[in-house]
Amino acid sequence: MTFSIVGRDGDAYGVAVASKFLAVGSAVPAVRAALGAIATQAYANLSYRPDGLGHLAEGSSSAAAAMLLTTADEGQMHRQLGIVSASGGCTFTGSECHAWAGGVAGDDYAIQGNILVGEQVVTAMEQAWTSSTGQPLAYRLLAALGAGDQAGGDRRGRQSAALLVARPGAGYGGDDVEYDLRVDDHDQPVPELRRLTELHDLYFGEPSAEGLLPLQGAVADEVRELLARLGHEGPDLDALLDTWASSANFEMRLRPGSIDPVVLEQLRLGRT
Repeated sequence: MTFSIVGRDGDAYGVAVASKFLAVGSAVPAVRAALGAIATQAYANLSYRPDGLGHLAEGSSSAAAAMLLTTADEGQMHRQLGIVSASGGCTFTGSECHAWAGGVAGDDYAIQGNILVGEQVVTAMEQAWTSSTGQPLAYRLLAALGAGDQAGGDRRGRQSAALLVARPGAGYGGDDVEYDLRVDDHDQPVPELRRLTELHDLYFGEPSAEGLLPLQGAVADEVRELLARLGHEGPDLDALLDTWASSANFEMRLRPGSIDPVVLEQLRLGRT
């Protein structure tokens, strides 16, 4: 009922998943920065998530963790599982998963699906992953998920999708969770998940130090005028910008004495 990809980029790990199933993101993915990631699906055994991460933390390889999980499970033939750690990727498909069901794995990925229109879904996902080297992990995962969706995906249709990525210190307030986004019920969940990811980057993306514009001269004059149009007036431009950004949710992009061009564009658009 699901197709997913588990991937790695250095110490960052992530899962992207889609299904004709309500809120698939609540069941399938588990990720821990600098350790590994897991996707459990088909008749998903949710204990695979904490137990699998526990096996990895104890030093098991991806393949060994998958074996420990499935051999201890009486329902293993109904399960599907993907694991990636520093040891590489591993995928498992039980013999009683509904057709088409199967997966592929490599050094930094595991791709799997069941109740698919055919093997071409997994093949397209693998091609998208291997051809996107150099892109941020979240977008490599989305590229693979999108390729699977375009290839037909779940043969029953579309309903939900999710993206979970963890990277040390990359999340809000220094947390490790870089992306935790879900589309729980939508007629086009994979494109909607990409839209949410791009929106996340708009609000929480790290501004380029080289691209920051000093709040001086014409830039400062424009920013002051734009803020005044939105009802923010006063002598301290940094304070005015901070007040606006706090209400518009752009405070993560602020740097004292300068302005991120992304923030300036949002001001020009009159974002409140």
